[in-house]
Amino acid sequence: MKIQRTLLASAVLSAISALAHASDATDAADADVQKVVVTASAFRSNEGDQILAPAKVLTGDELRDKVGNSLGETLSQELGVSTSAFGAGASRPIIRGMEGSRVKMMENGMAVSDVSGLSNDHAVAAEGAVAQQIEILRGPAALLYGSGAIGGLVNVVNERIPTALEPKLTGQAETRYSTVDEGRSASGTLDGAVGKFALHADGSIRYTSDYKIPGYRVENEPDSGDGRLPHSATRSKSAGVGTSYIDDWGYAGFSVSTLKNVYGIPSDEGSKIDQKQTRYDFDSLIKEPLTGFESVRLKAGYTDYKHAELGDDDVPVTKFTNRALETRIELAHKPLFGWHGTFGMQTENTHFSALSADGGPDTVPVTHSTSHAGFIVEERDFGPVRVNAGARFENVKREPISGVDRTFDLKSGSVGAMWRFMPSYAVGATFSRAERAPATEELYSGGPHDATVTFDVGDPNLRKETSNNIELNLQKNTGLVQWKVNVFRNSVKNFIYGHITDRMLDDAGEPGGEFRERLFQQANATIRGAEAEIEYNPHNNGWTGRLFADTSRGKFDDDGSLPLQPATRFGASAGYKTEVWRAGVSLTHAQSQDRLAVWETSSTGSYNQLNANFSYRQKLADYDLTWFLIGKNLLNEDIRVSTSLLKEYFAAGWPQPCVRRAREVLKPLILLKGRTDFKIKL
Repeated sequence: MKIQRTLLASAVLSAISALAHASDATDAADADVQKVVVTASAFRSNEGDQILAPAKVLTGDELRDKVGNSLGETLSQELGVSTSAFGAGASRPIIRGMEGSRVKMMENGMAVSDVSGLSNDHAVAAEGAVAQQIEILRGPAALLYGSGAIGGLVNVVNERIPTALEPKLTGQAETRYSTVDEGRSASGTLDGAVGKFALHADGSIRYTSDYKIPGYRVENEPDSGDGRLPHSATRSKSAGVGTSYIDDWGYAGFSVSTLKNVYGIPSDEGSKIDQKQTRYDFDSLIKEPLTGFESVRLKAGYTDYKHAELGDDDVPVTKFTNRALETRIELAHKPLFGWHGTFGMQTENTHFSALSADGGPDTVPVTHSTSHAGFIVEERDFGPVRVNAGARFENVKREPISGVDRTFDLKSGSVGAMWRFMPSYAVGATFSRAERAPATEELYSGGPHDATVTFDVGDPNLRKETSNNIELNLQKNTGLVQWKVNVFRNSVKNFIYGHITDRMLDDAGEPGGEFRERLFQQANATIRGAEAEIEYNPHNNGWTGRLFADTSRGKFDDDGSLPLQPATRFGASAGYKTEVWRAGVSLTHAQSQDRLAVWETSSTGSYNQLNANFSYRQKLADYDLTWFLIGKNLLNEDIRVSTSLLKEYFAAGWPQPCVRRAREVLKPLILLKGRTDFKIKL
């Protein structure tokens, strides 16, 4: 497990630039700090070097403090990242106001291949509890993985296929208990080697009850109930094993993993999602295969995913399946005329459906989709200016068992430059143009979706979505004080969205039922925003601090705001750490959000979220024993998130699925770390 400690490429407000000058004397010492490698980057760059492809990496203590029941909850406090907030079981990251299939979910550099991009009630089929690090990436490097990643990508790294031989048996185990939902969880990893064969195993288990809420289920409605949010319980299990043969020439290995996840949808119907996934992965790397090449990497993955949406009687209502085969080859070449980069090819072959379990209209018919793509990402320094460029050409076909076949030719590209105008300081600009094919559900939906209480209607004539994004940034990425400011503007032609109308339909699509009609439509849109972050002493002992702010606003060019827009946020944190203990506190303020689409009627109020953590490390024989305590939402605020799909409907008389948890305290957790690098959390 060769994941190193995080070094953040942070951001700053210019008002405190004087602090940065005072910190210049520490830059030399800062160079000794180990840096985290962004595995999803074409250049395996350090996190602090991701100026053209802004990156955030969660690892180590920071990841353990922030990990939650879902990937969205884990990343919800990161710069520019919000969450779809669909209860405790399903919460997907939203990056700069972009959601769904515009944000690609990956595991070890391969698509997760679940159906979380289809709807917010579908959980991401990647387990953060066994992750070694989680990466957020935007910019040219995202072109390696898909033209549709207009918003960016999230990569969960668990090293299930080992890339290095461990000299001794290493591992980690963890157990947690949370008071707010009587949650109990355990997870662990184990790595070792036999000769030139590296071995890996991991697993996790989690159970939670309906969680406590500080107010009423529906805001200002005492009759709606209080105390706990019904149908918010979860239970999940995951396991994975992998092996690889490692030699001087490189490595080759494979892995298999399973995930089982059952969670409630907090609605009066009491729907549940019963999710299962099995995936098989192959990964190999050959060093210097040919003259002029540093390496060639071949990867393949097959995913068998399915989930059933269960009614209140636990009988399936709709069955979702997705079988996907992905292959990719990447060739990294040595510098040529000063240019260094990676090029390759990628294919995807999927069979997706969302079929009625009782003979009614199918939500999405069986659809066969294929994708063939070629990509290239290059980088070169021109004195103090670093230039990064990428291009991707992709052909996507959608072939439903009933309906109109569609073919899309997609051309995407990105170019950026970063100028280090003085030591430690840089200014950069990136322009990208990306084309996205409409997703299967956007084209062919035609049935009820029980969990979201919508009757979805696709449009087989939708055109490809084209995004033109420009981003400017200024940063200082070494020294005691590090900072960054980003501003961006994204103009999207043929933006695809779900328009919820006033029509109420039954499960056959006839007027007069309980389902809201949701039409997939297109219009031109623009998203603008800014982000700023400053950190003091982010990776050394002593006092640490962070300030951040982010905002984005999406509007249709012709009529009003985009739906489900995130609120503007401000945050601050402070901490102190030594070799044996650390403590921290953070406060995030979110403003009220009343920038609504024309069919939305409910705004969300402002809130303050106060979190704290404390840990103490002691020696126990050959191990380091660490006790730590985490508290979340210590102000006991009633937090309702503006990006929840059901916020408007529930505000009108349904329980809010996006109510965040009441005050939460985790009982002391224990981490054992030995001289053999073996770790145990109890």
